[in-house]
Amino acid sequence: MGFLKIEDLKVHFPIKGGLFGRTIDHVRAVDGVSFTLEKGKTYGLVGESGSGKSTTGRAIIGLNHVTSGKVYFEDKEITGVTKAKSDFRKDIQMIFQDPYSSLNPKKRVIDLVAEPLRNFEKLSRKEERIRVQELLELVGLNPESILKYPHEFSGGQRQRIGIARAVALKPKLIIADEPVSALDVSVQAQVLNFMKEIQDELDLTYMFISHDLGVIKHMCDHIGIMYKGRYVEEGTAKEIFDNPQHIYTKRLVAAIPDIDPRKREEMKQFRAEVNSEYEQSYNDYFNEEGLAYGLKPITDTHLVALPEKG
Repeated sequence: MGFLKIEDLKVHFPIKGGLFGRTIDHVRAVDGVSFTLEKGKTYGLVGESGSGKSTTGRAIIGLNHVTSGKVYFEDKEITGVTKAKSDFRKDIQMIFQDPYSSLNPKKRVIDLVAEPLRNFEKLSRKEERIRVQELLELVGLNPESILKYPHEFSGGQRQRIGIARAVALKPKLIIADEPVSALDVSVQAQVLNFMKEIQDELDLTYMFISHDLGVIKHMCDHIGIMYKGRYVEEGTAKEIFDNPQHIYTKRLVAAIPDIDPRKREEMKQFRAEVNSEYEQSYNDYFNEEGLAYGLKPITDTHLVALPEKG
């Protein structure tokens, strides 16, 4: 069994209606997702807004209720475990999208970073201060800035504070949900490269959630592509980027900006061909509800929701 294993995960939210507010239907935010993440690797979960990728990450860590399916971490089932002091909550931490809204603006850095330490470890005030300063130094911030507030930092610096908070308990797995999407492009690369640097140093495993395939390509070893709560394709980074099979994956890959001016005309033609194929073949790749079919293996590591006719 893998380091983190997800089996047929479903997260359905009820739709209320009628005079008595009864459940009349469900939103199938996550509708049967399965994947395995190996220790020390980075797994990318990709999809447009509303695809279910963030809901998947939050369900794994217990922030969303799991309708059905199983979540295993280090061979132990953790499905539905939500107690703040459960062992796995120390080993799995999350980095959120907006570094400003995820940090309480009324709290100083020392209290923000020390909060998880206070929940799980008994440190003296002196020990806590030293630990927080060490964490700030680890993420490239001035250790003397512990008494500052979040608004006194730039966006990139605030995300580094969020990372310091996430690694405070020396977790084994970090789920990063759009960790750089709220940052300027010039700052994104700095934060991503820093996350790569500390991965080996701290023996971290990442699950990286993003709508940006460019970011995923830079960070991830293995990738799952989601659309309307289901996987349409899964494979190694090389398989996804060099040999996309599902029409939705092709469209995402085609949308990646190409900074090489010599390839712009080639990419323009490729995008036009993909968009044309998407419009003409959509009904072959999705059922009458607009949902992807089940995954089928085309190699040992490459799975695709192939058309029924395929």
